[in-house]
Amino acid sequence: MDDKTSLYDLSQIQESLVFQTLNEIYDALEERGYNPINQIVGYLITNDPGYISSYKDARKKMLSIDRATVLAIILKEFLKCDI
Repeated sequence: MDDKTSLYDLSQIQESLVFQTLNEIYDALEERGYNPINQIVGYLITNDPGYISSYKDARKKMLSIDRATVLAIILKEFLKCDI
């Protein structure tokens, strides 16, 4: 039996949830025939939820996560750096 205490990194959990949510949104937009990247970028730039279809609750999911958080996580992943 291991007596070490497990540590949880809340930022990693948050990142994982954001990635999972973005993947679900991406899949829903693609199923509806949209270009998911264009639609998500349009939303992130303008904050207009009209860019995200309500199909499979994609819009509701997108609105449930903070845009600044999404951008920070995407940038962190792109640059592969620690914030």
